[in-house]
Amino acid sequence: QVQLVESGGGLVQAGGSLRLSCAASGRTFSSYTMGWFRQAPGKEREFVACSTRNGNTDYADSVKGRFTISRDNAKNTVYLQMNSLKPEDTAVYYCTAAYVTFTTTRTTNYKNWGQGTQVTVSS
Repeated sequence: QVQLVESGGGLVQAGGSLRLSCAASGRTFSSYTMGWFRQAPGKEREFVACSTRNGNTDYADSVKGRFTISRDNAKNTVYLQMNSLKPEDTAVYYCTAAYVTFTTTRTTNYKNWGQGTQVTVSS
């Protein structure tokens, strides 16, 4: 089991940037594929990005070229750098962990979730 705590959300104008952080504790962080999902009001939770322990990454088409996921296994932390933010990026962002060695966009592969952090992008 791994515990996850997100931070770094907030209010930003369109075109701005934010960096989310997720601190993990518990079982060996480096064994997990780490992911970010988001959920906007009235919508289903959707995949944003993920990173395997070896640094392989995958991104949703809607964020490619704007968001970057990275991880520091020594600090048990995963980051999501978000640039060129748009109002449609407004959502609660969740950090999550999957005990797999490959990139995955499937919610069902992720068993551990943080409490979420709100990101609001104003137009």
